[in-house]
Parts: sequence; C-alpha cells; structure tokens
Amino acid sequence: MRWKGRRVSSNVEDRRGGGGVKAGGISILGLIVAFVAWKFLGVDPQQAYQATKQVTAQTGAAETQGLDNPTPDQQEAMDFVGTVLADTEDTWSQIFQQQLGQQYVPPKLVMFSGVINSGCGTAQSAMGPFYCPADQKVYIDTAFFKDMRTQMGIGGEQNQTELARQDQAGDFAQAYVVAHEVGHHIQTILGISEQVQKARAQGSKAQGNALSVRQELQADCLAGVWAHHNNQRTQFLEQGDVEEAMDAAHKIGDDYLQKRATGQVVPDSFTHGTSQQRMTWFGTGFKSGQVESCDTFNQAI
Repeated sequence: MRWKGRRVSSNVEDRRGGGGVKAGGISILGLIVAFVAWKFLGVDPQQAYQATKQVTAQTGAAETQGLDNPTPDQQEAMDFVGTVLADTEDTWSQIFQQQLGQQYVPPKLVMFSGVINSGCGTAQSAMGPFYCPADQKVYIDTAFFKDMRTQMGIGGEQNQTELARQDQAGDFAQAYVVAHEVGHHIQTILGISEQVQKARAQGSKAQGNALSVRQELQADCLAGVWAHHNNQRTQFLEQGDVEEAMDAAHKIGDDYLQKRATGQVVPDSFTHGTSQQRMTWFGTGFKSGQVESCDTFNQAI
C-alpha cells in the first residue's frame, strides 16, 4: 500500500503514553476473550473490560496522556493512521457530494494505549478499534495492528525485516480496519445507527444481534466503497493489498473468532457476520463504489 507523502489529518488526538494503564503483557487469551466478548458476543463494554482486567491483572488510571517524545515507530504509526484518516476525509467528502448531495463531516480519531474514557464509557485496548456514536470519535490503539499480525496471523507471513517496515504487507488490512470504523461514522451521520438502535430496543436479543450483523456488514461494504474511490483518487493499492483486506475480514468473522476462542460457533450470538459475509460485503463495496450497493438491511446477506 502506498501511503507516504500524502496529507495527514489534523483530526487525530494522540493520547498514548503517560501514566495510564499499559497494554503490554496481554496474552492471546486476554486479547481474544475481551475482543470476542465485546465486539462479537454483545457484552457490555464495561463488563468486557472488567473481564479482561481479571485476565491480565492490570490496574491503574483510566486514561492515558499524549506522547511527549514518540519513538520513530510511534511517530510512523501516527503518520500512517493520520494519512488513512485524511484519505477517508477527502474520499468521503467527494462521495457525499457526488452520490448523496450532502456535506461530509468527518470524525475525530483518538490514538490511545491501555485504557481510555470515551463518550461510550471506559474502553480497553485489547477490545480492538471501535467507534463511539455518542462523541463521534474512532478509538484505536495501534498495538492492535501488531496483534493482527502476531496473534491473529493477518499479514504475518513476511520475514522480520519486512515486518519492520510500515509499508509492510498487512498495511492495507490495517487501513481497512480504520475504514470500517469510519463506516460506522457514516451510518451515524446518515441516521442509520439511530434507526438500528431503536429497532434493537424493540426486539428480542436474537433479533437485535441480527440487526447488528447487518449494520456491521454495511460498515464493511462502506469500507470497500472508500477503497474503490480512494484508489481512483490516489492509486494507493499495490498487488496483494485487496487480498490482505479479505484476509482481515475473514479472520475477524464471528464464526472464526468464536471457534478460535471457545472451540464452538453459536450463530444466534453473531453480531458482526461470518467470515464469508464480511469478505463478500467488503468486495461488494469495492467493486461497485456505490453507497446504494451497501443496503444490507433490505438484501439477503
């Protein structure tokens, strides 16, 4: 993925470092337990955090401060995320104007380490990246990108020299994760998230989970729409990049994560969609480049 040399967004808040709780030392068990519990089993974020806290035996402050003297790797991570966010800003501004006749208002992106307070409550880095509609911010710990490679095997087949570079294989998979969370922002400003929330409140848990799956698959599709148009605008994709995103979509499917975490698959508890569904809907958005193709609520999934 070609990303260097383009605009870096000013909508990034760096809250890494300082005296907050650190994410280091989290085992694969701790990562998977919290990530599955919160993102894929519908557990309340606060409960998921407490569960992870017990697993990792971590205590301390609830929020971290920004880095005063970031290392070259930390600065490069900041530049990478900032560039991807800027790409979403420029691309979605164009899409909103051309396809929706609206003005796009971008989200803020908060980089943190350990534990942070968001508009949606306390969150822990092991839960993975998330979007909070209450404050319209994307929250991400870039250590999750390393976990994608080392613990989830996404883009992890390259040698250590290659992995040391930020332009390594797997970077588009990381961009896909950011674009997916920005997809939730799109749903919020279009009123889709509010409609889903109301519908979930009126139905059963199984019905609520089914709606959540459709919402998440739509965010995957919107990430594909972004990739389609951003590539036309910047030619940022290289050979193998789309396959990396597909690999990421596969390995964060409900069925894949549940089987890895517990050895069992419980379809009624799915909240994000199967690996195949996530790959399919990202591909749908990427091939069409049209927001209207992402109507997961009125199409078979």
